[in-house]
Amino acid sequence: MNKLLEIKNLKKYFPVKSNWLEPMRFVHAVDDISFSINKGETFGLVGESGCGKTTVGRTVLRLYEPTSGSIVYDGNDITKGDMLPYRRKMQIIFQDPYASLDPRMTVGDIIAEAMDIHRLSGTRTERDEKIHDLLTLVGLSPEHGCRYPHEFSGGQRQRIGIARALAVRPEFIVCDEPISALDVSIQAQVMNMLEDLQRDFQLTYLFIAHDLAVVKHISTNVGVMYLGKMMEITNTEELYKSPLHPYTQALLSAIPVPDPKISRSRKRVPLEGDVPSPIDPPPGCRFRQRCKYAMPVCSEADPVLKEVGPGHWCACYLLEK
Repeated sequence: MNKLLEIKNLKKYFPVKSNWLEPMRFVHAVDDISFSINKGETFGLVGESGCGKTTVGRTVLRLYEPTSGSIVYDGNDITKGDMLPYRRKMQIIFQDPYASLDPRMTVGDIIAEAMDIHRLSGTRTERDEKIHDLLTLVGLSPEHGCRYPHEFSGGQRQRIGIARALAVRPEFIVCDEPISALDVSIQAQVMNMLEDLQRDFQLTYLFIAHDLAVVKHISTNVGVMYLGKMMEITNTEELYKSPLHPYTQALLSAIPVPDPKISRSRKRVPLEGDVPSPIDPPPGCRFRQRCKYAMPVCSEADPVLKEVGPGHWCACYLLEK
């Protein structure tokens, strides 16, 4: 399949300086990661809170400028230069449906803003028709376009955010934990809607989440991040059947199972200790301080993300023994 997005050695560091006497330090939010997404597929990006998932999504769209590395979209390097031609093709659904909508704008104007910027609105009548069609597409009523965001529930606001992302008919959407702030009863509805939209409009997703059960349901391939580094990448079935990295194994063992009998018989892989500071990450493998399999070599150099099986990439010295 054709690659739509290819990330090569992407880094994003944020400067930190408390006063002029201290030397400049940096938060290593994303530290040399690489992956690719094929057209029409969903790449799930998982990991603990603070591992850099959201920063990856925003840097891919250049809402954050990358520190180094390259972002190749449909064969074109978009790491530098004007992003306006690609804004129509690349959109984002934000995590927080409360903070992502302008409270002073009506829902209709929020959805149509991108169409106005890219001159896709047409006449006033055509603009209204497009707004109504988008609202209907995401399960809302056309009359909702005259209301303000504070008049809606969290699930409805997220639907508005999805409609806004679809307004310019994009090819690629970053879904930044789009259901984490919603009630469980609403999460399934939004997930099913995202899958239907992907099928109907041939969309490609970067789906960021910390819920591995959700990622298993929607993703084609999965990447596991820890403290700014990519630990493992493979297709969804392979990852859940044969996880290789100790961190991936720990994450999968923590997925709750509704059946008490199965839950009691499962072997948990507990993680001890805290996540190191991204300002001063430990040398070598970022995960070694919490890994029960850590060896002396783990503290000497970063393990390289290598292909250890067909389409299965992992960064761990255990696989080199």
